Amino acid sequence: MNMNDMGVHLRAFHGFIQDRPNTDLSFLLCRPNSLKAELSKMNNRLDWNDFQTVLWISEAGTLSGAAHRAGASHPTMFRRINAVEERLGVRLFERFRTGYRLTAAGEEVAATAREMESLANTTERRVAGRDLRPSGIVRLATTDTLFHGVVAPQIARLRHAEPEIVLEVAVSNEITNLSVREADIAIRPTMAPEEHLVGRRLGSIRQAVYGAQSLGLGEPDRQKWATLPWVGPSATMSYPQLHVWMRKLGLDRSCICKTDSVLGMHAAVRAGIGVALLPCYIAESDADLRRLGTEVEELATDLWMLTHPDLRHTARVRAVLEFFSNTRIASLQ
Repeated sequence: MNMNDMGVHLRAFHGFIQDRPNTDLSFLLCRPNSLKAELSKMNNRLDWNDFQTVLWISEAGTLSGAAHRAGASHPTMFRRINAVEERLGVRLFERFRTGYRLTAAGEEVAATAREMESLANTTERRVAGRDLRPSGIVRLATTDTLFHGVVAPQIARLRHAEPEIVLEVAVSNEITNLSVREADIAIRPTMAPEEHLVGRRLGSIRQAVYGAQSLGLGEPDRQKWATLPWVGPSATMSYPQLHVWMRKLGLDRSCICKTDSVLGMHAAVRAGIGVALLPCYIAESDADLRRLGTEVEELATDLWMLTHPDLRHTARVRAVLEFFSNTRIASLQ
């Protein structure tokens, strides 16, 4: 036995032990011929490539035809079939000048190969088909305000359009990291989406100052806004644009109530505590509120739907992306 053969046998023996962890191998120590016979049997086993070689030659009828299908050369295919026959110790093909014809033994091997190929194809279609049908859980991250005013009203419509998709919504005012799969999709306001993400701009979030109807306020010009009682963002609220805007106009000194969320500000305004800058998509539909003046254009921001590039072709994620992309949200137009 040369060194190459010894290496082949040792690798086969290693695989034998892994496949049979509880087998008593002590008999092999005192019967070396048994070890050799066992290794020989393992080396004679065919793998899928061997079955595929037989199947391709049987279907093509020639080595050149099989080689073309396999993307290999004629000599390579010749070596492969000779190796298979040598391993089995039986001739699988009759060689003729016009081509190759299966023997009785070859018919059995080819029949098994066809069954294996059919099973593999069926399994592949079933697995792929699961992702072709939009189904399963899609994790969507958004802010509390957007969920209340934009996303939640659309979920019922999505349910009718894609009944096998379940939305798992993470409501947070913190930026969700899509790269580490904290969510599959994020719907959030931003003027500069991260470059490594892909998505679509859904519209513009317009802002204006609102007060409760019960306060009986008119429409004071901006110069008189500082005389009104204000509801503003607390120091812990991550909304730098609003903080800067209120300081610039001196409105931070007129705050009589502060909160750490836009929904909290909305609730305070509805209760008649004071006035506040609110998204139009929430405040315009609230009959208890009245807009004071025109929109504050400098605080308008884009609303984006974003996902990671690796997820955009997943059927269930793509279905949700397409749904929101095709949905016309009137309050954002």
